Amino acid sequence: MTLKYKRILLKLSGEALMGKSNDAYEPLDTSIISRYAQDIKVVVDAGAEVAVVIGGGNIYRGMNEAETGIERAHGDYMGMLATVINGMALQAGLEKAGVYTRLQSAIKMEQIAEPYIRRRAMRHLEKRRVVIFGAGTGNPYFTTDTAGSLRAIEIKADVILKGTRVDGIYTADPEKDPAATRYETISYNECIQKSLKVMDMTAFTLCMENKLPIIVFDMNKPGNLLRVVQGENVGTIVS
Repeated sequence: MTLKYKRILLKLSGEALMGKSNDAYEPLDTSIISRYAQDIKVVVDAGAEVAVVIGGGNIYRGMNEAETGIERAHGDYMGMLATVINGMALQAGLEKAGVYTRLQSAIKMEQIAEPYIRRRAMRHLEKRRVVIFGAGTGNPYFTTDTAGSLRAIEIKADVILKGTRVDGIYTADPEKDPAATRYETISYNECIQKSLKVMDMTAFTLCMENKLPIIVFDMNKPGNLLRVVQGENVGTIVS
C-alpha cells in the first residue's frame, strides 16, 4: 500500500469524543473512541507512524475568568489535565484494538504517563507505537492546536491532520450557510486574509513558518483517515 504521508500528527478536539445519552451529553462515548481506534489501527497496519493530540473541551473548557472566578492560568492547567484523561481513554481504546501505544505528558505524572521526551517519542514512532501527547505544551495560554503544531514540528511529521465534524474548510460555516463551498486547497496567506479559522493564530503561524501542511477532514466518516494518508482528495489542504 502506497502512503503519501509516512509520519502524521492527528489532531482531535475533545468534543469529538462526546456522546449523547437520554438527551444529555456524556463526556466520553466509548463507541466513538472505538471507531477512532479502528481507523488509526488501519493506518498503522498500512505502515504509517501516528502521533495524536486531543483537546479537553468535553471535560473542561477554559472559561471566562469574570464568570467563573477561576483565573486563566489556573483554568488552563485544569484543561491540560482533561486532555490527559482523553488521552488515557483513547489509549485504552487503541490497546483494546491491538495497537501498541505510549502516552506522554508535558506535565510529570509518572504513574499515568511518560514525561514528554522528543527523542523517546520519535523512537516509539519508529517502532510503530502510536504516541499520544497529553497536557498540551505544559504551559498556560497555549491551546491544544498550538501543542499539536509544536509536537508535529518537533517529531518531523509530514503533515497535521485535523479531524473535525465537517469535510474541509468552507467559504462560510456549512452548518449555518447552505451556499458555502469547500476549498480543495488553500494557502496559509489566503486563510489569514479571509479570516478562516483553521487553528488559532499561534498554531497556524508555527505551521506556516515551518512549511508544515495541514489537512482538515471529516474524521467521523469511517475510512477517511486512511484515504487522507494515501493522498486521496479528501478534505482541504492548507499549504
